[in-house]
Amino acid sequence: MTRPVVPFREIVLKVHSRCDLACDHCYIYEHADQSWRTRPKAVSDEAIFWTALRLAEHARKHALPSVSVILHGGEPLLAGPTRLRRVCEELTRALDGVAALDLRIHTNGIQLSPRYLELFDEFGVRVGISLDGDRAANDRHRRFADGRSSHPLVLKAAELLGADRWRHLNLGLLCTVDVANDPVAVHDALMELDPPRIDFLLPHATWDEPPPRPGGSPTAYADWLLAVFDRWDRQGRRVPVRLFASVLSTLSGGPGLTESLGLTPTDLVVVETDGTLEQADSLKTAYEGAAATGFDVFAHTFDEVAAHPGVRARQLGLAGVAGTCRECPVVRSCGGGLYSHRYRSGTGFDNTSVYCTDLEALVRGIEHRTAARSVPAAVADDGELRSEQHELTRLLLADLHRELGGRGGDAWARAWELAGTVDRHPGALDGLLTHPYTRGWLLGSLDALREGRAGAAPRPAARLASTVAAAAVRGGLDLAVPVPYEGGTLLLPTLGELRLDGVEPSGTAEVRPVEKGLLVRAGRSETRVPRPDEPGACWRPVRRLGRDGAPDLAIDDLDPYRDCFDVSVPPRLGHDEAAAWTDRLARAWGLLRARAPEQAAAAEASLTTLTPVDGPRPAVGRHGIGALGVPLRARAEELAPLLLRGWRRARLRALLEVTDLYADDGRWTHPAPWQEAPLPVSELLAGAYERAGLRAFDPDGAEAALRALDTLGRAAELTVGGKALLALLCEEADRDRRSR
Repeated sequence: MTRPVVPFREIVLKVHSRCDLACDHCYIYEHADQSWRTRPKAVSDEAIFWTALRLAEHARKHALPSVSVILHGGEPLLAGPTRLRRVCEELTRALDGVAALDLRIHTNGIQLSPRYLELFDEFGVRVGISLDGDRAANDRHRRFADGRSSHPLVLKAAELLGADRWRHLNLGLLCTVDVANDPVAVHDALMELDPPRIDFLLPHATWDEPPPRPGGSPTAYADWLLAVFDRWDRQGRRVPVRLFASVLSTLSGGPGLTESLGLTPTDLVVVETDGTLEQADSLKTAYEGAAATGFDVFAHTFDEVAAHPGVRARQLGLAGVAGTCRECPVVRSCGGGLYSHRYRSGTGFDNTSVYCTDLEALVRGIEHRTAARSVPAAVADDGELRSEQHELTRLLLADLHRELGGRGGDAWARAWELAGTVDRHPGALDGLLTHPYTRGWLLGSLDALREGRAGAAPRPAARLASTVAAAAVRGGLDLAVPVPYEGGTLLLPTLGELRLDGVEPSGTAEVRPVEKGLLVRAGRSETRVPRPDEPGACWRPVRRLGRDGAPDLAIDDLDPYRDCFDVSVPPRLGHDEAAAWTDRLARAWGLLRARAPEQAAAAEASLTTLTPVDGPRPAVGRHGIGALGVPLRARAEELAPLLLRGWRRARLRALLEVTDLYADDGRWTHPAPWQEAPLPVSELLAGAYERAGLRAFDPDGAEAALRALDTLGRAAELTVGGKALLALLCEEADRDRRSR
């Protein structure tokens, strides 16, 4: 099956093919491909027109919201303001109403002046300048053909672009690394100009023409960049550095942010001054014609270029790197390095990067320096996890209020106002917002509203009102709360359900706390519940476990939003059935405490609610932290390990809701000790996490988990948070082994 093309979102348009500097590290003029000699100096009107036409056609076909066009060279400013204006006008006209146009220009800065900046301001063209650091560093390579220094003119251009009048056009500085330069001096010289961004680039090299390594160090470039990183980090990271940001992003599970790092598919095409369409310019360092596609803007579409084998090869992600790279734990961050840096005569691009040792040292060095600060506190601290989960629920409530946008009517408005009143009493509303099934209500209501289901808007008001009423009762607040009800019953989450006699099937009741209980008025009827934890003629409370030494957990078989599990839930249990089930639960908890005391204590600190479910396995669902679906028919000795498995599964799920433990941008699989078929890292981690703490009940499963942890230790998808969790699991396994 042919993969769909990856559309181009970035176009490099060569507006001039000559340069006014003679930089000896330039990939255009100083490397293997010398095709620039046969091309016109400036892009023609015809090539400009067809480029704009093809780009608009491509953006329209793929419904691209925006496209970026980088005006490049040679030195693009040599094209002159008239030709540059023509380019800007054609592109702006063609993309109008099709896609947003992000225009940029990359220049050495020698020709930059207010005349150009006025033009760029008119069309919103942002400007990036190449500068290799202080004068000594910059003049090592960036000189005029007669040997004169370019530094004063480039510095003047950078300062002009940094002035208040033009700063909104400032894209930042690009610096090519030379390990002969002082990394701290280079960093400080660039920072002194206060650019909006800095981009450090490794000098282009291949295995045929490797980079210089003074002293022969295999990590000379990593050492240089890490010295810059240390200086940048100590000074507060006040200017973004794209290379470092990319590594930090991938270590946390995000995408690569630069073509030279990460596994993000390439989405760039180059249009030369003669209209030919080529791959990335960096390929010119490999061999003559390496970037060629055989296409041009006059006769070919961008889709044809996107289907070119050379372009596709750089869109394969993990499958597109060398076999050695695919087994490397840092491959998500380095991505095998820039494609052109992998070239070797005889084997082409199927190699590791010529900077392989540097890239691994750089990624590991940044990870080592930042891991302690980057690991989310919730990974190791259950209290922090509960706090973040609580904040997530509050954010969802705010989202629901915003999504309703007035559609909830007076009932919602009144309930929202009263929620604010209750929330002014510290902790009063928290007990209800941390109730796991509040999350199920919020998510279900948001889904219904966003999917436009009929009648979805009024329903959230009843639950919010009942939540506020329950909070007022639990807090003993002197507050009357109107609560809509249906079917003649009124549910107060976490408390219980009241049958209203002698009232209309649907209506509004007023709930008010009274000493040790609550008072409900509906129509002409008035019902007092003296103690919400005790059953009455019309009152069915939420039962609690808390017997025979078992923890005081809610046994919630009332809340309508308990249906958020992936298995069905039975209706309210009868008295005898509930008593038998809670008895089995209490005995199971005793077994759990006896055989796995540390795990039992951790589970008791996290769980708040148990709900009976149909089926043989524990269930976690679409709810907040603290709830667990427990099989109704299981025996006590079966329930003990099931409770433990369910709690571990629920905790991992809650953790994944507030932090990234792995990246899910690849379809990589790993061997799983408990089955023949390999698993993605998400399922392997979940299986290992669940089994790792079950040695007391399932020794074979715990040993399989240890083998899975070893496999996960080599997985590139794990973030710094995932690796921290892995370390905690290994420590837990060691403690468990020593205790037996």
